[in-house]
Order: sequence, then C-alpha cells, then structure tokens
Amino acid sequence: MTQIINLTKEEKEQMISRIQAYYQRERGEQIGELKAMMILDFFNEELAPTFYNRGIRDAHAYMTVKIDDLFEIEKYVE
Repeated sequence: MTQIINLTKEEKEQMISRIQAYYQRERGEQIGELKAMMILDFFNEELAPTFYNRGIRDAHAYMTVKIDDLFEIEKYVE
C-alpha cells in the first residue's frame, strides 16, 4: 500500500521521535527507531486516508457555506 501523505525526512524523523516519546511516557517502554517507523507507516497507510477524507469533506462543507454567503452580497437589479 502507498503512503497517503508524503513526509519530508525532517517530518518523518520528528514523528518517529514523538512516537518514541509517547511510548516512553505512556507505557514506560523504550522502542527503537525501526519499530516507531513501522508504527508511523501503519498510521500513514491505514489510518491517514480516513483523516484526509474527513479534511476534504470539512473543507467542502466550509467552502460551500462561504460560496453561499456570496449570494448575500448580490445586488438586485429592478
């Protein structure tokens, strides 16, 4: 499966570090870079599409309201 979001090297490194920190803080476990990268890849491949699609739907709903607002400033011609 392909990644839904292409991350820069820096973004990926930061996310891997945050996953490692989460495991340490919440579970008292130290996990390596490889395990953290595999978790990140799982989220990116399996879960990110749901969040991405929700963002698309939310943006569409927002833009629809804003476009409809344009009709409120329409000038009526007699």
